[in-house]
Amino acid sequence: MIDPAARSVRGRARPTREQPRRVSAADRVAAIAHWTPERIQALSANDRLSPAETVAKVRDGPVPAGVGRLFLTMEPGGDESCTATVVPSSSKDVAFTAGHCVDGGLDRQDNPIKVAKVVFAPGYENGKLPYGLFPARAFAWSDTYNGPFSSGDDDAVIALDPVAGRHVSDVAGTQHISFDKVPCVLPATFQDTSVYSSWDTKCDMAGGSSGGPWLRDFNPATGTGTIFSATSKGAVNEDGTTANLSGAAFTDAVRALYEHAGNL
Repeated sequence: MIDPAARSVRGRARPTREQPRRVSAADRVAAIAHWTPERIQALSANDRLSPAETVAKVRDGPVPAGVGRLFLTMEPGGDESCTATVVPSSSKDVAFTAGHCVDGGLDRQDNPIKVAKVVFAPGYENGKLPYGLFPARAFAWSDTYNGPFSSGDDDAVIALDPVAGRHVSDVAGTQHISFDKVPCVLPATFQDTSVYSSWDTKCDMAGGSSGGPWLRDFNPATGTGTIFSATSKGAVNEDGTTANLSGAAFTDAVRALYEHAGNL
């Protein structure tokens, strides 16, 4: 999860709606060069907040299919990370994450904060990159998403470059994603307000958890389930522990965003 305190500084909604952002070939090369193993290790160490997680439990077995760490740089700001998940697409190159992971919003002087050097590491765990780094060639969010301070429709899609001729979905696998009504009982609570709808759960995952998939019908044997939300916000106690996480409920606008993601 990107630090909520930092978001209070740069999390103002943009006055205009955004279009998909495309990343030049030169910037993609620069992104891969930026994210050295040493830089990744240093950022990951900073993400492990004290005290340690007690509600969230480390899952036995490999990282679920398609799930990985999204590394990025805020300009101005610095290096940060989120989570993203590979989802089925016509291009085989699409990952799903939170909108605020790729939309920097505005600083206090109303200057845009650029999100740059975006790379995805599927299967990332404790500094290990089993499939390498996939640079982002484009990313987009729905025009109903109003920037990092907003909670509604806080979702985004990322188009990734193939690496060595291989698409990310072929390399790392995918998670299913559904925009239908959730048909099962979950350890999460649905909150419906006049502003937006969300899922909430008691969870103390902290640094880097923004954009992480909320999965139903998860099969431990295959490492797959169905995404019904993605982590958007978290409340932090005085001792630095994350008390709970929330994810925006999917809407028709986010469904349309996903359905067109293969064309990015």
